[in-house]
Amino acid sequence: MKVGFIGLGHMGAAMAANLVQAGHEVTVYNRSADKRRALIERGAREATRVADACRGEVVITMLADDNAVSEVVFGHDGLLATLAPQAIHVSMSTISVALCKRLGSAHAANGQRFVAAPVFGRPDMAAAAKLFIVPAGDARTIASCKPLFDAMGQKTWPIGAEPSQANLVKLSGNFLIAALIEALGEAIALVGKAGVDRLAYVDLLASTMFPAPSYRIYGELIATGKFEPAAFAAPLGAKDIRLTLSAAESLNVPMPLASLLRDRFVRLAAQGGHELDWAAIGGLAAQDAGEGQLPPVSIHTTG
Repeated sequence: MKVGFIGLGHMGAAMAANLVQAGHEVTVYNRSADKRRALIERGAREATRVADACRGEVVITMLADDNAVSEVVFGHDGLLATLAPQAIHVSMSTISVALCKRLGSAHAANGQRFVAAPVFGRPDMAAAAKLFIVPAGDARTIASCKPLFDAMGQKTWPIGAEPSQANLVKLSGNFLIAALIEALGEAIALVGKAGVDRLAYVDLLASTMFPAPSYRIYGELIATGKFEPAAFAAPLGAKDIRLTLSAAESLNVPMPLASLLRDRFVRLAAQGGHELDWAAIGGLAAQDAGEGQLPPVSIHTTG
């Protein structure tokens, strides 16, 4: 398929590379040209502006937040202005439910098609084409995108006919992971202060009661205090919890645990943890217990 790919961060670059490897004709765009070079060397075509990535059947966006997506879609010569009628925008970013609804309405008004397809998985899973992809939207449009999803992920779960349902599911999933990180941090701090080997404890949990990858991945990060380099930076986790709370408020669903997690991310930011992995909120419990502290972080200032 002829596809444009916009957003070449840790996740996007790996996803676009897998599309190239699968034989799709991929045109890549990122604001910083250096992030385009490696993909061009692997056979991708270069777009020097957003409009140049919007000439094919599908354009995929994998961007950091609502502001970045809004700029690319609604900006001058953005997706809305340049996508052909019946072309498909696949938003794979973790964005707000409200923005997803706005995107769906805007594309429909322009005669374009829209699918939300956020993913679960860290950068290593993206590189290995092992992501779990959760699309929502028109069933025939999702089916049209299946060759792309197959190239980037190990399994695809269509979740509903309304694109915003996919973003709500993604936010709820990230809420659960953040809750897991907090719970693991508290449990590891408890047994660690009593002298139990933290890594042995994590191995016990992940091998018996909780044999899920997240328990081992985040448990080991918390037990070792290894929060750098960040595979998923703490500010992105904080953003996702804020979006979860916003969606919950719009639906009149109380989420007291999400409020606690928001406060944990605020505390981490106040301590200079902007560059740490979001697993670092799991290290706060050990601090509270007087058992350790987060690694030092370089704080960049301007002025």
